[in-house]
Amino acid sequence: MKKIIKNGIIVTMNAAGDVWDHGYVMFEDTKILAAGPEEDLEKKLQEFTAQGILKPGETFEEIDAKRAIVIPGLVNTHCHLGMIPFRGLGDDCKDRLRVFLLPMENQAMDAEMASLSTRYAIGELLLSGVTTVLDMYYFEEAVAKVMDEMGIRGIAGETVMEKDSCDSKNADEAIERGIALIEAYKDHPRVSGAITPHGTTTCRPETLKRAYEEDVKAGTVFTLHVAEMDYEMTQLREQYGMTPIEFMEHIGVLGPNTLTAHSIRTTEHDVEILAKHGASVAHCIASNTKAAKGVAPVSLMHKHGISVGFGTDGPASGNTLDLFIQMRMCENFHKNELRDRSAFPAKEVVSMATIEGARALGLGDITGSIEPEKQADLVLVETDSPNMFPVYDPYSALVYSAIASNVRDVYVAGECLVKEKKLVREDFAKIRNDLREKMEQTAFKDMKNLV
Repeated sequence: MKKIIKNGIIVTMNAAGDVWDHGYVMFEDTKILAAGPEEDLEKKLQEFTAQGILKPGETFEEIDAKRAIVIPGLVNTHCHLGMIPFRGLGDDCKDRLRVFLLPMENQAMDAEMASLSTRYAIGELLLSGVTTVLDMYYFEEAVAKVMDEMGIRGIAGETVMEKDSCDSKNADEAIERGIALIEAYKDHPRVSGAITPHGTTTCRPETLKRAYEEDVKAGTVFTLHVAEMDYEMTQLREQYGMTPIEFMEHIGVLGPNTLTAHSIRTTEHDVEILAKHGASVAHCIASNTKAAKGVAPVSLMHKHGISVGFGTDGPASGNTLDLFIQMRMCENFHKNELRDRSAFPAKEVVSMATIEGARALGLGDITGSIEPEKQADLVLVETDSPNMFPVYDPYSALVYSAIASNVRDVYVAGECLVKEKKLVREDFAKIRNDLREKMEQTAFKDMKNLV
């Protein structure tokens, strides 16, 4: 049955920047049929009837938005879904990686833990309006399965490192897992696989090139941590006399499907290189500033036409998987860095959370905006809560006022996955309890005694 969302503030994020204060969105099955001002709806229905798209007298399921702001689904371009159990471990510890994260991965991470954590993380994402996510972690065949079961749009990226990890003995084995994952989901309408090297210094150039070539062949995104760490900058400078971006260009792993995560320590020349190759950037403002690593030069990237999407990073690094926090922090930090209150207008930031993020993942023709033929990935942000009145400018309301708990309804590929702020397919209390029980069977049960 065809559905129409009415009585909403429609923020399309299309090329024309259309916003309708009293608008509608019509969709059928997975695709958007039309969107526009409600005053034009009757004319559109007549037009569709004349074209045979509608049958005379055909009925619709009408959805009252109740003056919610209707936006395209939010896009998280960099996440580690399997790391929910690590959230809050050693947040203020200088050597958190070696004290908490690596030991716990080696001791407690397995396919079941990754699956249960992913289910929790996707629940958290959907409840906060995220309809598309790129994950890079381990046991990604389990991650992809949960993505499929929960209805989210996702890219499951198998992490590749030279040394052994919790799911692979070496880089070759990890790449083979990634190839198998890509093949298994090549025809899936929402879920796909990718090979995602950990970083520029944790993989040999030959490994990076092989992963890149496999991702290009599969038409999927090639992503890794880039220009993030001090030791990374030092090692590549001493070994090659290059920045990480220059190194990537040198070995031939930059192209339109390349997504560099973090990219904090990029020079103007680095940005020019990224733009030349049509690469994109995942901006993880919350985790980067929490770790005191700095702020990526996003304004410069935008000036060079680079698509920059938001990434929450993992719950061990950024704690929350909430893109509303990323939008707010982006505004505050960049305005402060530039000493310019007018910098980064709210519309630009909403674009990063939607259509730019979709483009960064190679999904810009599928999702990220509300327009005909695109997937019906839609989020209704209610305006009834105290923090959401009045709404003079919906972009401003989304960036400066809205919080994740204002998300009321969420649709992915036309299916309602969140209704009245609750998951439709899943019981979140059960998800949490299942993960808690698994953690209690591992070394995680003693972690609170160390924090």
